[in-house]
Amino acid sequence: MTTAEILKKAKELYSSSAPLDTDTKNSAIMLMADALESAADSILAANKSDVENARGKISDVMIDRLKLNKDRISAMADGMRAVAQLTDPVGRVLSETKCENGLDIKKVSVPLGVVAIIYESRPNVTSDAAVLCFKSGNIAVLRSGKEAFCSAKAVVAALKSGLKKANLSEDYINLVEDTSRASANELMTATGYVDLLIPRGGKGLIKACVENATVPCIETGTGICHIYVDKCADTYMAVRIIDNAKTSRPSVCNAAEVCLVDRKIADEFLPKLSACFKGRVELKGDTEVCKIIDAAPAGENDFDTEFLDYIMAVKLVDGVEEAVRHIAEHSTHHSESIITEDEKAAAYFTERVDSAAVYVNASTRFTDGGEFGLGCEMGISTQKLHARGPMGLCELNTYKYIISGNGQIR
Repeated sequence: MTTAEILKKAKELYSSSAPLDTDTKNSAIMLMADALESAADSILAANKSDVENARGKISDVMIDRLKLNKDRISAMADGMRAVAQLTDPVGRVLSETKCENGLDIKKVSVPLGVVAIIYESRPNVTSDAAVLCFKSGNIAVLRSGKEAFCSAKAVVAALKSGLKKANLSEDYINLVEDTSRASANELMTATGYVDLLIPRGGKGLIKACVENATVPCIETGTGICHIYVDKCADTYMAVRIIDNAKTSRPSVCNAAEVCLVDRKIADEFLPKLSACFKGRVELKGDTEVCKIIDAAPAGENDFDTEFLDYIMAVKLVDGVEEAVRHIAEHSTHHSESIITEDEKAAAYFTERVDSAAVYVNASTRFTDGGEFGLGCEMGISTQKLHARGPMGLCELNTYKYIISGNGQIR
C-alpha cells in the first residue's frame, strides 16, 4: 500500500468512526500488549535481521539502541499496559464558564486526528507511539527508519492482531512501507491528511521536518544535556549522578553530554570524575581541564555535539551564573541538572535555565514518559507550543469549545 493510500484510509477512519469509549480502548490495549509478547519470537527474528544489516553501518552504541531481547519486548508490553491504566484524556472538561446571558461554555479535550510519527532506529517507539495514539483517540501513521523496519513491521503485525481480537479496525495503527526520503517528505507535506507530525530521531531528521513540514510539527529531543557541579556539591554524589547520566545508556537523548564544573572545586573533583570514567568514557576538556586531568583537548564543536556515545565534554566555569550562561548558549533545551547543597544556587539554576526539564541533585536520565508517570512517551518536546518535555496522552489531545444555549442571539 502506498503512503498516500495509508493516509487516505487513516483520515477516513478518523472522520467516519464514532469515538471509542474508555473500556473498549483499554481492553484493546491489553489484547495488543498480550499479542506483542506472544509474537516475541517472530519480532526477535525480524530484529536479528535488522541488527545484522546495520552492523558496520552504525556504531555499537546505536546497535544497542536497535537491538531487542525478550526483556525489552516485555517492557514494551508493560508500557502499553501502564497506558491502559491511565486516565482517558478524551472528553475531559478543561474549564467551564456560565455566562450572564445563560450560555454554558465548556472547553473539552478532543483528539488531534491523524498523527504521523517519523522515527529512526528504536523499535520500542513503534509500540509506544501506537498505544499513545490509540488511547488518546488518534489514528497512528508510523514511519520507521530502514534500520529498524523489519522490527517495526513485526511489532505492528502483532498490534494489529490484538486490534482484530478486539473486533476493531486494524487501521487504527498503520506502518508506512516506504522507508525512502520520499515517504518522509510525503508525510511532512500531507496537508489535509496529517493533523500532527512528530519526528523522533537525530538532529538531521528533526531539522528536516521542522524546516520542510507544511503540516503542524513538534520539535523533539536532540539532547545536549548539561550537568553543572557547583562549588557546594557533594562530590561523591556528583560523580555517581554523572556516571549514571552518561553511561547507563549513552545512545538516548536524555544522556548527559556536557559537564560544567565550578573552578573552585576543579582540583578536587576532576580527578574523581576521571578515575570513575577511566577506560570507559573519553573526556574532552577545555584548556584548564586538560591541565588537571588527562583529557583530550575539546574541539570547536564539542560543546555543541550530541555524542550519543561514551564521550563527554568538560568545561570549568566561575559559578552558577556562568554555568547558566553557557547552557543558554549551547543547550538544546532538553534536560539540565545542577549538583549542589546550596539552596540559593539551586533556585538560581532552576529559575534561569530555560529547558523542558531542570533537575537538582538528580540524573538527566529521568526525562522519560515512563519515569514521569505517563506510561510511555511519544517523544521529548524541546519547544514550548503546544507541548513541552515528555509527551504523553494529554499532549496528543487538543480542545474545542462546546457552547450550549436556549435561544440566545447576539
